[in-house]
Amino acid sequence: MRWQGQTLEAVQSEIDDGALPGLARAGLVRSVQTPEFEGVTFHEVLCKSALNRVPEESTLPFRFTVNAFRGCTHACRYCFARPTHEYLDLDAGADFDTQVVVKTNVAAVLRRELARRSWKREPVALGTNTDPYQRAEGRYRLMPGIIGALAESGTPFSILTKGTLLRRDLPLLGLAARQVPVSLAVSLAIGDPELQKAIEPGTPSPRARLELIRAITAAGFDCTVMVAPVIPYLTDSAGHLDALFADLADAGATGVTVFPMHLRGSTRGWFLNWLAEHHPALIRRYRQLYGRGAYVTPEYKAWLRRRVTPLVEKHGLGGAAARQREPAPSPRELVGAGAAPTLTLF
Repeated sequence: MRWQGQTLEAVQSEIDDGALPGLARAGLVRSVQTPEFEGVTFHEVLCKSALNRVPEESTLPFRFTVNAFRGCTHACRYCFARPTHEYLDLDAGADFDTQVVVKTNVAAVLRRELARRSWKREPVALGTNTDPYQRAEGRYRLMPGIIGALAESGTPFSILTKGTLLRRDLPLLGLAARQVPVSLAVSLAIGDPELQKAIEPGTPSPRARLELIRAITAAGFDCTVMVAPVIPYLTDSAGHLDALFADLADAGATGVTVFPMHLRGSTRGWFLNWLAEHHPALIRRYRQLYGRGAYVTPEYKAWLRRRVTPLVEKHGLGGAAARQREPAPSPRELVGAGAAPTLTLF
């Protein structure tokens, strides 16, 4: 790799000075920078475990996840994973966007874990915390090893991404699908390119993600789309949603998952600070909508359901109608679950 930046000695000096205590605990090997990622520092670590077990009390549709990165250059203003950076003694704002932790040995560790006799080949979700196909994946190429390890062990898996780099691995995913169930989902919630660039500045454009959906379906996969989060008063108009669903249907999407934005922990302040700068007239309405909590009011949820349901039916993205009557899961239950061509609303 043509990395230019900190040397191993420089990083060790920072650790000794106490500047990076959280990263030291995470197994930091070195921190590097490159002109290709201006303003971004990658902290390469050696992880001890690749499989993350979901707590038993959770109602998630999967019990295990794999995350090759911590932090994400997508820089989505609303990202619910931002507070996880605080565990590393980094902040949930700019650090989350620019200080990316890379688990360089994740594929090798995963392969060892999947080879254990105790492993029961339960489904594994990728993309539940930070995006596995963010730009850094083009440099580190961790996903081919992860996909290979899962497929060879007979472990079903799902991938949720905003990253068009997934197209690189479609042939590999096609081979994996011959061995295990593979589910692919794309996140696309903002159809307006200018608004998308303001709220998700590091992500591929809506047009690029529509082309990704086309590529996924052309490769023989179903493709569920996460139209989430819907951002109150910015992306919840009938016109915006109608146009977005039309584009999704044209691209071949087989179903959608829709839910309003939630603002937990440090994410709330990070998003509201951006909103105050760019859309100050909405601040009062957001205070009324969210109060002091992380979730919109039940009335807004019901209003959004009424708005979205006929539009999804209009564009043929609803899947099984019975699914609409099931109890609504929480946002965390939906993340990474790109398996079924169904409509989920709440």
